[in-house]
Amino acid sequence: MDGMIAQGVIVPVPKDPGGGYTHEQHKRNYRAIYLAGQLYSLTGEREYADYARDLLLGYAALYPTLGEHPAKANQYSGRLFWQVLNDAVWLVYSVQGYEAIRGTLAQQERERIDNQVFRKAAEFLSVGSADTFQRIHNHATWATAGVGMTGYLLGDQNLIDIALLGLDKDGKAGFLRQTELLFSPDGYYAEGPYYQRYALMPFMVFADAIDRNDPQRGIWQHRDGILLKALRTTVHLSYNGYFFPLNDALKDKGLKTDELYHGIAIAYGKTRDPSLLSVAEWQGRTVLSQNGRLVAQDLAAGKAKPFQFPSRLLRDGPDGNDGAVAILRQGSGNSGQVLLTKNSSQGMGHGHFDKLSWQYYDNGHEIVTDYGAARFLNIEAKQGGQYLPENTSWAKQTVAHNTLVVDETSHFGGDVTAADKIAPRQLYFSGTPGAQISSGTMVGAYEGVNFTRTMALLDVTGLAQPLVVDVMRAASRNAHQYDLPLHYDGQIMRVGFKARSNITDRPTLGSSSGYQHIWVDAIGQPGAAKDAFVTWLLDGRFYTYRWIPPSDSEAILGESGANDPLFNLRREPMIIQRTSGASSATFASVLEAHGRYDGASEETSASDSQILDITLFRDGGSDILMIETIGHDRTALAISYDSDPAQEHRASIGGMAIRWRGYAAKVDLPREGSTK
Repeated sequence: MDGMIAQGVIVPVPKDPGGGYTHEQHKRNYRAIYLAGQLYSLTGEREYADYARDLLLGYAALYPTLGEHPAKANQYSGRLFWQVLNDAVWLVYSVQGYEAIRGTLAQQERERIDNQVFRKAAEFLSVGSADTFQRIHNHATWATAGVGMTGYLLGDQNLIDIALLGLDKDGKAGFLRQTELLFSPDGYYAEGPYYQRYALMPFMVFADAIDRNDPQRGIWQHRDGILLKALRTTVHLSYNGYFFPLNDALKDKGLKTDELYHGIAIAYGKTRDPSLLSVAEWQGRTVLSQNGRLVAQDLAAGKAKPFQFPSRLLRDGPDGNDGAVAILRQGSGNSGQVLLTKNSSQGMGHGHFDKLSWQYYDNGHEIVTDYGAARFLNIEAKQGGQYLPENTSWAKQTVAHNTLVVDETSHFGGDVTAADKIAPRQLYFSGTPGAQISSGTMVGAYEGVNFTRTMALLDVTGLAQPLVVDVMRAASRNAHQYDLPLHYDGQIMRVGFKARSNITDRPTLGSSSGYQHIWVDAIGQPGAAKDAFVTWLLDGRFYTYRWIPPSDSEAILGESGANDPLFNLRREPMIIQRTSGASSATFASVLEAHGRYDGASEETSASDSQILDITLFRDGGSDILMIETIGHDRTALAISYDSDPAQEHRASIGGMAIRWRGYAAKVDLPREGSTK
């Protein structure tokens, strides 16, 4: 703040898109207004109140002169910024700073700022931007929060009512309706954790204002305490401090963001939950507010307790009926192993076409990866910081994810409207330590093709690390080409099958639906699971992906980045299993972490897979995937697909009779030749 005060009042005429000078200056200004107000509130030092006043008087001179932003793009245009969303963010921050210093102003100054800045901004963001304001979307959350907080500050009941209930005041839009439609009963936000983090700040800040000004409304109890539940869920949707990159997500976003500093402080101020203090301690900072002061004081007093990260199933959809995201965790804290299965809804316009996809984290890294968004936020050189064309042509397409692709086309033909109507169904979830399982099914992503996927995180005798098991079944009446991609991070150490490498040229895999962005490095035809594997190395740990090749199938080793003349895409490796001309297909695979490489001591151990073989058995309607280690220990994942948890199932595999109860279970098998 001292640096801002030394620069003086700079309120430029808006000109630039995201990342440009005027864009960034107006961002600095709204933060300065907020921080100056909070510093005045906490310290009583008048220079902070005076600086916030002078900035706001600068806006009182500028704002009434503004029309549509000159750098508008394909977004709804703002006044101060190229898109109306940023104007709403400006209002949310600025109104909080103004609230803190408004009582220090002369009447003429107060009336000028009230009428020329905040009333005009509230009018523009509501009536003047009705299409945005009435949406069920994070843009509308910011707008309703800013307008509602302005209403409380100015004592304008009309602004309060339209913010809470929508422009028609019928409750079909507005802030309250957003809390009912954007969050599932478990606090999962429809657009995914990246946008959950972003939307959470206006939800929490406005709720705090509602509670202070209108406590009888009981906003923190609304819908079974959904906002506080959503705050905790946001923390759960992270690994090693970074959010799972579902949908249009940027991977550098995590718990150390302004939105979560505010959210944690407000939630702690309301609940005094000591586990939230440990999150704040990890964040390393809090906000300049009374709630932030309480966080700092109680941390200093040693009141923090660890935030627990158990395995969780997070239902999606307002009623919890639109699939789910399963988080299967093992190991210490928030940096052990995590298997994430995404059996959730489309996530509106920011959603990707990746039903039943998955990611895996281990040793502090994303091992099986999701691309997230193709965007360089606020870097003007990359189309002004907007989403890049490759976000549509690659990042959203199904082949850019770890799930089934049929006939080289994306789920729902890449049509968001169609995708929003149909969600997967979560069939089963178990967080039992050592045998954690998630299963889901998708009907309608492709006409006439249904697919079901069961994934597990298993402790397997003979293996030092938990094993990821994946069984995917696709069924149709007609013949199709089925592709199953796996995107990973690391350097290939060994390929188990003979592959024809493209050495002198580098063909692309296809011409559309993301395939045009894939370089083909090599193709092979592994005949059995003993040979169908790829081993890679990442940060001193080896990973082997092993699969059972479908008949007449091939394996494609590729990399993203083809047809990318402006270098917008990251170059990332992938493995694609492909089978053609079949009406149905089964893909069964495992991902194994093993061994260690220490570059400093030049020592390597267990660099080869510790699995001897995997075999898939079909008995009646059940699937049983058996894993045998090099020490001849044998473990099976048995899947009945029967939703009755009490039902007992029996099957015969390789001459052995096995039994289990319920939908799916881990079964420890005797060693070959053993009588036990």
